[in-house]
Amino acid sequence: MRIGIVNDVALAREALRRVVESRQGLEVAWLARDGAEAVMLARKDSPDLILMDLFMPRMDGVEATRQIMATRPCAILVVTATVTGHIHKVYEAMGHGALDAVDTPSLGSAGLQGAPALLAKIETIGKLIGNPSGLHVLPAAGHPSPIACDEAPPLILLGASTGGPGALKQIVGSLPRDLEAGIVVVQHVDAAFADGLASWLKEQCRWPIELIGEGQMPVSGKVLLTATNDHLILDEDGRLHYVAEPAKLWYRPSVDVLFSSVASHGPAWGVAVLLTGMGRDGAQGLLRLRQRGWHTIAQDEQTSVVWGMPRAAAECGAAVEVLSVHKIASAITEQIRTMKGR
Repeated sequence: MRIGIVNDVALAREALRRVVESRQGLEVAWLARDGAEAVMLARKDSPDLILMDLFMPRMDGVEATRQIMATRPCAILVVTATVTGHIHKVYEAMGHGALDAVDTPSLGSAGLQGAPALLAKIETIGKLIGNPSGLHVLPAAGHPSPIACDEAPPLILLGASTGGPGALKQIVGSLPRDLEAGIVVVQHVDAAFADGLASWLKEQCRWPIELIGEGQMPVSGKVLLTATNDHLILDEDGRLHYVAEPAKLWYRPSVDVLFSSVASHGPAWGVAVLLTGMGRDGAQGLLRLRQRGWHTIAQDEQTSVVWGMPRAAAECGAAVEVLSVHKIASAITEQIRTMKGR
């Protein structure tokens, strides 16, 4: 894997170079001292992965991520001095297409500190980008058994990956607060950043947003967000649970796993949306929901940071509609209100 390194601090660039070159199969494609230089180098020589700092002169990592993903898209991992200390900037970068974030390794008298965490992120991203056509095939869903509670609210399911935070901010922030539906969100993000994502979305949107607790039920007027790296499923009683299997899925939590469980055990109708993201996760589950009678939506190519997951859904016939991210909230609202008015 060829990796570009972007950091304005010479000692940090050297630490990152040593980490990359310590692992067989990884090589440094180029070194950039700020975001503007990274954009220029990425246009000339697009690597497999870019390690992107956040705070740099001339152009910061958020703007550099936006420009690279708009012109020569590739996998981007935010590597900054303290992820938790700059969580809002991290999610701005993720909204433009960064996949994940990790603290910058340090180089001092004790040697390299923090290298294992960075290498683990690089390994995971390598497996994701190494098989863009999809990593798994889910078994066919069994005979649907609707949830037992007749008072359960209509469900809105949102699945997202690369560029997802920005799309989620646009959609959730545009939904009317009086919409009588429960919202469940699966975003590919490390569990360490789930709380930060929930806080960031809460500040951007008018909806109450909280992380999903084990056994929790969706409730009307609240956005529930996955909180762990385990997959999320809905059981026959309408409760949400975390499960480790399928263990070999690199997309964690998987959109397909949730969508498929809802197709098997959830209500007979609802709205499911597959947003921007790399790969094919969610397309199979969305198709099963459409076959069940749900209204299904995929984000269009023009407004997707990476048109991978929604493209797969569009190509396999899983999406009733393929819409701009700016039109998805109104389409959801119309469907929920129409369904409730039947």
